[in-house]
Amino acid sequence: MHISSKLGLRFAAVLAVAALALTGCNNADEGPTTGSGSSTFDPSTVAKDDALIALLPAALKDKATLNVGADTSYEPAEFLATDGQTPIGYDVDLAHAIGAVLGKDVKVHTSEFSTILPSLGSKYDLGISSFTINPERSKAVNFVSYFNAGVLWAVQKGNPKNISLDDICGKKIGVQTGTVEEDPDVKDRSAKCVADGKPAIDVISLKNQTDVTTRLVSGSIDAMSADSPIIKNALQKTGDSLETLGDVYDSAEQGIAIAKDDTAFAEVIEKVMNKLMADGVYTQILKDWNNDEGAITKAVLNPTAG
Repeated sequence: MHISSKLGLRFAAVLAVAALALTGCNNADEGPTTGSGSSTFDPSTVAKDDALIALLPAALKDKATLNVGADTSYEPAEFLATDGQTPIGYDVDLAHAIGAVLGKDVKVHTSEFSTILPSLGSKYDLGISSFTINPERSKAVNFVSYFNAGVLWAVQKGNPKNISLDDICGKKIGVQTGTVEEDPDVKDRSAKCVADGKPAIDVISLKNQTDVTTRLVSGSIDAMSADSPIIKNALQKTGDSLETLGDVYDSAEQGIAIAKDDTAFAEVIEKVMNKLMADGVYTQILKDWNNDEGAITKAVLNPTAG
């Protein structure tokens, strides 16, 4: 009876995460852009700032809507509401707050994570999707820092496969495609395995984080690695099915991405974020999503990438 109860709980958790994965795969470019999850944020409560609007590049001054690219499978930062179409999360709320300050509507488009940065300046005005600021990305785009997160791992509850971060050679490790967890972290760990004469890590790279979580709950992968807020949220959403493996490490700032040749717009976004921080809007948004521990005190344009 004890064994069957555990299996029942595991099955229920798989179904719950599978439902999240289905919504995470939905391409919602034409869906609505406002909704509510754990947030009560109302962008109409944020006053526009004419002085900051005056600093906008000419191409953006008369533009009614800012287009934002986001991978909406990364709960609680950016994900889809239960309607399968509406982007929500703290990054989504921050995008709408930025738009409010600049007197713009905001449309958050669901996009594959790895395609957002290359689409800046053409398809998207901003990329707000938990981008860790690193040297490689900083060569390609402008970043305005706005959040701090680290890397965290998770395994099935009780760690039945006895996974250790010191011995993951040959193990099936799930990561989201294009993240720093995939490259350089797990990639470098795998290279060390091979250099030591051990089997390479079997990296399971999936486009949606929700799919990675689903596979871990079902036991088809041995562990997963993601940003710390996402792992903590996954533990909460899957009930008693997962637990953390080790501690948070490699804490780094995340950034709002702007096209590399649009420094003037990036400078405006830096000023807007610092205004939202000073006004308390920024902190309140993070608190609404239980992630204010990742708050930073000052937004910086193109900070030194670690």
